[in-house]
Amino acid sequence: MAQQEQSSKTTLAKAFKTIIWPRRKYILIGLVLIIISRAASLVLPGSSKILVDEIVPNADMEMLKWLIFAVVGALIIQSVTSFILTQILSVEAQNLIAQLRSKVQSHILKLPIRYFDNAKTGELVSRIMTDVEGVRNLVGTGLAQMVGGILTSIVCLAILITISPMMTLYVLVPVAIFGFISLKAFGRIRPIFRERGKINAEVTGRLTETLGGIRVIKGFNAELQEIRVFAEGVDRLFKNIKSSLTATSLITSSATLLLGLASAGIMGIGGWMIMNDQLTFGDFLAFTLYLGFMIAPIVQMSNIGSQLTEAFAGLDRTEEIMNTPVETDDPNRTIELNEVKGHIEFQNVSFAYEEDKDVVKNISFEAKPGSVTAFVGTSGSGKSTISGLVSSFLNPDDGKIMVDGHDLERITLESYRSKLGVVLQEDFLFEGTIRENILFPRPDATEAELLNAVRSAYVNQFTDKFEHGLDTEIGERGVKLSGGQQQRIAIARAILADPKILILDEATSNLDTESEHYIQSSLKELMKGKTTFVIAHRLSTIRQADQILVIEDGEISERGKHDELIDRKGRYFDLYTYQARI
Repeated sequence: MAQQEQSSKTTLAKAFKTIIWPRRKYILIGLVLIIISRAASLVLPGSSKILVDEIVPNADMEMLKWLIFAVVGALIIQSVTSFILTQILSVEAQNLIAQLRSKVQSHILKLPIRYFDNAKTGELVSRIMTDVEGVRNLVGTGLAQMVGGILTSIVCLAILITISPMMTLYVLVPVAIFGFISLKAFGRIRPIFRERGKINAEVTGRLTETLGGIRVIKGFNAELQEIRVFAEGVDRLFKNIKSSLTATSLITSSATLLLGLASAGIMGIGGWMIMNDQLTFGDFLAFTLYLGFMIAPIVQMSNIGSQLTEAFAGLDRTEEIMNTPVETDDPNRTIELNEVKGHIEFQNVSFAYEEDKDVVKNISFEAKPGSVTAFVGTSGSGKSTISGLVSSFLNPDDGKIMVDGHDLERITLESYRSKLGVVLQEDFLFEGTIRENILFPRPDATEAELLNAVRSAYVNQFTDKFEHGLDTEIGERGVKLSGGQQQRIAIARAILADPKILILDEATSNLDTESEHYIQSSLKELMKGKTTFVIAHRLSTIRQADQILVIEDGEISERGKHDELIDRKGRYFDLYTYQARI
C-alpha cells in the first residue's frame, strides 16, 4: 500500500471548504440555537446577584416571583434548544458519514488491481467504516458547542471585567497557561490518532483474514497462534490509546490545578474586597458563577479539541485513499468501443511486478476474432499474468496490446470490460442465492435467459435436487457448495454475461470427470463467436484450441495446434505425455 501511505494532512481551511461550508445552513442553525441556549444559561448567575443584593434585603416577593419565572423560562429554553440542536446537527453528521463511506468505497473499487494486491481487505474495510466517523465532530454538536463555548466565554469575560477588573486579570493568567498547554498537547495527539487508525486497520485486516480462513486454521490446529497474533495487535492498539490518554489526562489535570488555583485566589481577593466594601456579596456570588460559565466551556473545549483532533486524523487517512489515482483517471483512455470484434494482438509485451524482474518477456501473438488461444506451462511461468494483461487488470511495462486495432491502454476500461467475461480458477461467489450470483453481471436478464445459462452450465443438475432450487442460500463465498458446483455457477454467470472476449483461467479445475464432460460441451457453445483465452493444467481440455502457446519462464517456447505440437515432440509433448501417464 505504498501509494496510500504518502503523507497527507488535512488543513482546517480544506475541512472548512469541503465539509463545513457545504453544510453551512445546518451549522448556522446550530450556532443560532447554541447562542440562544448559552444566553439563556447566563440568566441564572445574573439572577443570583439580584436575589442576594436586591430581593432578599428588601423582602420583595413580587420580584422574587418574576425572577423564578425568568429562571424557569431560561431553563426551558436551554432544554428545547439543546434537543433541537442535537436532532439537526447529529442527524446531519451521520448523513455526512454515510455519504463519505459511499464516496470512499466508490473510490476504492475504482483503484487498479495492483493496489489490491498490496492491501488487506480488512484494512480497506476499516478505512471505509472507521476513519470517516470522526467527521461527526466537525458537523455535529462538537463544533457548534466549541463555537458556542467561545462566545459564552467572551461574554462572561466582559461581565467579569465589569464586576472586578482585578479578579478578572488574576483569572486570565492560569487560563492562558492552560490554553498554551492544550495547544501543545493537541499537536502531539494528532499523530497518535493517525497511528491508531493504521493499527486499527491492520488488526481488523488480520481478524478478517482469520475469520475467512477458519477452516485452514482449524485444519492445522493453529487457533493458539492466531489468538497470539491478534492479542499482539490489540496490545499495540492499547498502547497507542494509552499514549493519547496520557496527553488528554495532562490537559484535564492542568485544567483542574490551574483553575483550582484561580478559584482559591478569587476567594482571597474577593473576601478582602467585600471586607473593604469594594465588592458586594451579590457581586462576588455573580462573579463566581460567571467564572464557572467562562471556565466550563474552556474545559469542555479540551474534550472537543481531542474529538476534533481525532476527526482530522481520520480525514488525513481518508485523504490518503482519495488521493490515490483511480483507473479511470488516465487521460490517455479516450477511445470508446461501441462494438468489439475481439481481435487481440500482443506486440512485444513485457511486464514485471517488481522492477527488473520480468514475469512476461517480450511476448507477441495474435488471437483472431472467435478463435481459441490456450496457454500451457508450469506454475509460475506467467500464464495468469498474461490473462491479467488481456483483462486490462495489468498494463504492459513495454510493448502494446491491440484490441481491434486500438491500443488497449487508450480504450476506456468501462467500454472494454463490458464486453469481457472472466471465469477464474477460484471464482468468487457472493453471499446470497444461486440465482443472485448467476444474475450478477446482468441483473435485468429475463427468466428465460437465466434458465438458458443454468441449463448450459448444467447448474440445474444439482439445483433441481435442492428444496429451494435456484433460490438456495450458498453462504459466504459459496461455502455450502462443492468446488465443482461453485465452478458451474461461475460458468453460468459468464454464459449469461455473453461477452465478446472470454478468459477461462483453470475454469474446469474443480470439476470431476463427469461434470467436466458436461461443462466442456457447454463451454464449446459459450465460446462460439467469442475470442477465448484458456489457461489449463489439464491439457486434455484444450485439444481443440486454434493455437496453443507454451509459456516457459515468461516466454513463448512453442506455439501451434495440439497435433502439431505432439508431432514436434518438444516441451508440450513432454507435458502432455507426463499427464497421460498420471
